[in-house]
Amino acid sequence: MSWEAVIGLEVHLQLATDSKIFSGAATTFGAEPNTQACAVDLAMPGMLPVLNELAVRYAVMFGLGIGAEIGTRSVFDRKNYFYPDLPKGYQISQFHHPIVGRGRFEITLEDGSTREIGITRAHLEEDAGKSLHEDFHGQSGIDLNRAGTPLLEIVTEPDLRSAEEAVAYLKALHSLVTYLGISDGNMAEGSMRCDINISLRPTGSDQLGTRAEIKNVNSFRFVERAIRHEIERQSDILEDGGKVVQETRLYDAERDETRSMRSKEVANDYRYFPEPDLLPVVLDDAWVEEIRAGLPELPVEKRQRFEQQYSLGAYDAGVLSASRPLADYFETVAGGCGDAKLAANWVQVELLGQLNRNDLGLADSPVSAEALAGLLQRIQDNSISGKIAKQVFEAMWQGEGSADEVIEARGLKQVSDSGELEAMVARVVADSPDQVAQYRAADEGKRKKLVGYFVGQVMKLSRGQANPKMVNDLLAQALDETD
Repeated sequence: MSWEAVIGLEVHLQLATDSKIFSGAATTFGAEPNTQACAVDLAMPGMLPVLNELAVRYAVMFGLGIGAEIGTRSVFDRKNYFYPDLPKGYQISQFHHPIVGRGRFEITLEDGSTREIGITRAHLEEDAGKSLHEDFHGQSGIDLNRAGTPLLEIVTEPDLRSAEEAVAYLKALHSLVTYLGISDGNMAEGSMRCDINISLRPTGSDQLGTRAEIKNVNSFRFVERAIRHEIERQSDILEDGGKVVQETRLYDAERDETRSMRSKEVANDYRYFPEPDLLPVVLDDAWVEEIRAGLPELPVEKRQRFEQQYSLGAYDAGVLSASRPLADYFETVAGGCGDAKLAANWVQVELLGQLNRNDLGLADSPVSAEALAGLLQRIQDNSISGKIAKQVFEAMWQGEGSADEVIEARGLKQVSDSGELEAMVARVVADSPDQVAQYRAADEGKRKKLVGYFVGQVMKLSRGQANPKMVNDLLAQALDETD
């Protein structure tokens, strides 16, 4: 039987506030265990939560960014469960009245097609601490630094149908939240974590199957692999006549498999009730509109502008607008050299290629946008050829200075003196009688191929520094004279 996957995602996004959602404790990543947990985070008797206004602002920014309903009155609830890294024995979250309601989110797939994914809700909550198992020899350590860190949980409708669509959604979401500046989206540090709800149904059916939830997957690659494995696991069960059990599973990246963690809870297991220590959050319309007015240009808007303003193709515009720093870098290069298509090619091929080979982020690039623009200017004014420019870029990457400094130090300036080039062309023609004869005997179509030999000889004679356009023009003139 043919099966269709039905997938919904719950993304836990750590908001980029300096302090926690209900206390003044710091949220800095990597601090020594339990050094950033205050009395409120530790649930000491008599401690009361105080809501972080910036977390509310960031949640509203997200809702406006996807065109969602904004909950002008939202309520915090207690979600009750017992776990060693949850000091209070409950988590302050939102259930019945979230701050962000329904919205739509567009994703672009690898083939260029687009899909809209429904957003069910996005709500504010506090993070739990972290249980550490590796270094305690049969025991667990508890680090409460993360307890109370502000999270925005973003829940989709079950609109995704494949691992590829899920990854495309997550990448688009990552792009949006980093554009907005509400999170760094660093999955390796846990700033963006994903729970995957997945079930199978016969292709063409509108009935939902029994779903399993895969918890806390923290990379795009692992999300793709976890979904593929779970689809295979569930299809094997169904093909054998069995039934999928509703449960929570973990993804083991080393074994590339999911394994059972616990039976799946439902909402009433958590005994939600309104948080008595926090008043409902009531948002003023003017405050929401002030936030709306301050939103930056978003990824979809920037991609469309790149296509129109710079005449870029959809693919190039999509790559260059995927992250705000990369988009800013490209625009600086394009503005500096005045040729957007040349800038787009160099940023995507040379710059991103070097970054990927060296496993670096854009912020770590040794070649600034202004420096790259300077290099492209030398291509445009015929100081160097495109081939030589790649050598110059490599030298700039290695810290040898600006494009002008590298060109001067290495003697790479392109030969554009007509007298000097005419002498080189005359020498090559004189030294190549057989090739000249072949050229003369050939038709026009074949001549275009044969001329490459002469160009190569002139470039060799000039050590690659001859102006290619001038060489081609002079060769055409010289070879035609031999007819």
